[in-house]
Amino acid sequence: MSDSKRIAKNTMLLYIRMFLTMGVSLYTSRVVLNALGIQDYGIYSVVGGVVTLFTFFNSAMSSATQRFLAMDVGKKDHVGLRKTFNSALVIHIGIALLVLLIAETIGLWFVNYKLNLPVGRINEANFVYQFSIMASMIGITQVPFNALIIVRERMNVFAVISIIEVILKLLIVYLLYLSSYDKLETYAVLLFITPLIISTIYKIYCLKNFKESAFRFYKDKTFYKTLISYSGWNLFGNIAYVAKGQGTNMLLNVFFGTVVNAAYGIMNQVQTAVNSFVSNFQMAVNPQIYKNYAQGNMQQMHKLMIQSSKFSYYLMFVLVCPIIFNVHFILIWWLKNPPQYTAILVNLALINLLIECLSRPLATGSLATGKIKWYQITVGSILFLNLPLSYLAFKIAKDPSLFLYITIVLSLITLVIRLMFLKKMVALGLSIFAKEVFLPILYITCLCVGLLYAFNFFAGQSDTFFKLIWESLVIVTVTLTVIFSLGFKKSEKAMVYNLIRKKLG
Repeated sequence: MSDSKRIAKNTMLLYIRMFLTMGVSLYTSRVVLNALGIQDYGIYSVVGGVVTLFTFFNSAMSSATQRFLAMDVGKKDHVGLRKTFNSALVIHIGIALLVLLIAETIGLWFVNYKLNLPVGRINEANFVYQFSIMASMIGITQVPFNALIIVRERMNVFAVISIIEVILKLLIVYLLYLSSYDKLETYAVLLFITPLIISTIYKIYCLKNFKESAFRFYKDKTFYKTLISYSGWNLFGNIAYVAKGQGTNMLLNVFFGTVVNAAYGIMNQVQTAVNSFVSNFQMAVNPQIYKNYAQGNMQQMHKLMIQSSKFSYYLMFVLVCPIIFNVHFILIWWLKNPPQYTAILVNLALINLLIECLSRPLATGSLATGKIKWYQITVGSILFLNLPLSYLAFKIAKDPSLFLYITIVLSLITLVIRLMFLKKMVALGLSIFAKEVFLPILYITCLCVGLLYAFNFFAGQSDTFFKLIWESLVIVTVTLTVIFSLGFKKSEKAMVYNLIRKKLG
C-alpha cells in the first residue's frame, strides 16, 4: 500500500474514532457541568491541572518513544524494536513513580496552601487530587503501548476501543446522577476507573498481537542513556508547553478563582474536540515522516510536511469558522449557563489552534532528525515566556483572556523559528514553505473571513437551533468551495476527484 493510501485509510479510521469520542465528550461536558455546578467543575479543572503539570516527563518520553519505535519499524529492525519498546516501558514506569513522588510532596503542598479553593471544599479537592494522581500514573505507563499501535499503523484498534470508551463515558454520567454521595468525589473515582479499563484493553491487545511487547528487561545502559538523552532536550520543550497550559490555569486560579477555571476547563473541552479533527490526520502522517527520514527519502519527507501543514490548516479552518461566528449561541445551547469569559476564551483558543496546526508537522520533522538540543532550547524558551508574561498581564489588567493574546503572538514566533531550524536540519526551504503554505492559506483566510462577515452582517446572529444549523452549513459550504477552488493545486484536486470516484464506483 502506498504512503498516500495508507495515510488516507488510517485518517478515515481515526475520524470514526474522533466523531464517537467528540460527540460523547461534548454531551457529557454539559451534563457533568450541570451535575457538579460551576464551582466544583472549576475545582476539578484546576486540581487535575496540578497533576498534569508534573507529567512533562511523560510528554517528553512519549515523543522519544514514538520516534525511536518508528525508526526501528522504518528500518525493519525487529530486534531493535523489541529493545526500544521494553526500554521505553521501564523508563515510563520510572516516570510514573517520579510523578507520584513529586505530586505527593510539592503538588500536595501547592493544592493545600497556594490554590484559591473554596474553604468548605478542601477535603473534596484533596480526594480528587489523589485519584487524579492514580489516573495519571495509568496514562503514563500506557504510552509505549499506544506508541506501538501508532507506529504499526493499526488505527482500527483506536476506533474499536473508542466505542468501549464512549460507553464508559455515558455510564459515568448515568452513575453520577444516580450517586447519593458527593458528586465531585464520585466523578473523580469514575474518571479513574475509565482509563484503568481502557489501558488494560490496549495492553492486552499489544501483548496478543505484537511480539515485541512481551516484557524483557534489557541492561544496556548506553541505550537507556540514548533514549533519556533525546527526551532530555525534548523535556525542556515539554516543560514549556505544560507550563503554558496548566501553569496558566494555576495563574487564573490565583488571580480569578475557580469560576474562571471552569471557563478554562470548557475552553479546553472545545479546544480538544476541534483539535482532534486535525490531530487524527497528523497522527496518521507522523509515522510516514519518521519512516521517510529513516530511509533517507528527504523529498517525500518535505512533501509530507508541507501538505500536512496546509491540509491541517484547511481542516481546522472549516470547523473553526462556524464556531467563532456563532460561539455565544453554541455555548448557551450546549451548556445552558456557561461560565463568564467562556466565549472569548474559546474564540481566542481556536485562533491559536489554527497557528499551532501549521507547526506540528514541522515539529515532527525536527524530532525525526534527533538533533534537537538547540531547537528545543530556543522553541521551549519562547513558549515558556507565556507564564511570566501572563503573570504581568494579570497584574496590570484584570482580564483573564489576556494570556491567549500572548499565546497567539508567541505561537507565530515559534512557527517562524521552527522553519529556520528545519532549513538547517533537513534543507526545507523557507521560500518553498511560504509559496506552498503561507501564501495560499493567507489568501484563503482573508477571502473567507470577508465573505463570512458580510454573510453574518445580513443574516444576523443565530438565535434558534435551526438557524444555527442553516448558518453553519452556509459557512462550511463557502469555506470548502473557496478552499477547493483556490487553495488546492491541480494535482491535489485530481487526487480528491479520484478518491471520490473510487468511493462512488
